Amino acid sequence: MSRPRILLADDHRIVAEGLKGLLEVEFDLVGIVEDGRSLLEAAARLRPDVIVTDLTMPNLNGIEALQRLREEHPRIRVVVLTMHRDVAYARRALSLGAAGYVLKHDAPSELVRAIRLALSGRTFVTPELESELLQASGRDPGRAADPVAQLTRRQREILQLLAEGKTAREIGTLLGISARTVETHKYELMTTAGIKTSAELVHFAIRHGIVEI
Repeated sequence: MSRPRILLADDHRIVAEGLKGLLEVEFDLVGIVEDGRSLLEAAARLRPDVIVTDLTMPNLNGIEALQRLREEHPRIRVVVLTMHRDVAYARRALSLGAAGYVLKHDAPSELVRAIRLALSGRTFVTPELESELLQASGRDPGRAADPVAQLTRRQREILQLLAEGKTAREIGTLLGISARTVETHKYELMTTAGIKTSAELVHFAIRHGIVEI
């Protein structure tokens, strides 16, 4: 009987190597990637049963990758493995179809269980956040719109790349658009998010988990 196929996405190589030993006991680890764009490519090529992904990765973060995976590969289950304890991140990931939300420091005890549940069609949320998640949902069902969600996909892509220090020309080359178009998107996203300077743009990206410090 074949073992479930797992694809791992984490840009911290030491963490990935540690997880490799944990996962290979029970699953077939078909690949390890280090950024969101590589994750999408590997998902299309390897067709895993479950993807285990970090939220904060270079080039394309885990939230953006999760949204695209739901659209392009709805049968692949995704378990988020992250250091972000903020319940807002969990809500965002679960709303985009994540089948699990596990904190990295709980991985040894929770990750395998989360994957098993994902494979059976169920959802796992680390117990550390379960009560907060329920309270937040009940307390604030009509909360203000997520400022990141108000941006278009292209604007979110450009926001991340700008926050990572790439120039308009470099971003244009990466995305196949002109530097002028990049600048237009930058202006529109800053207007939408109420951002006035490049420094504020970086702080906004960090605050919302799009890039790490």
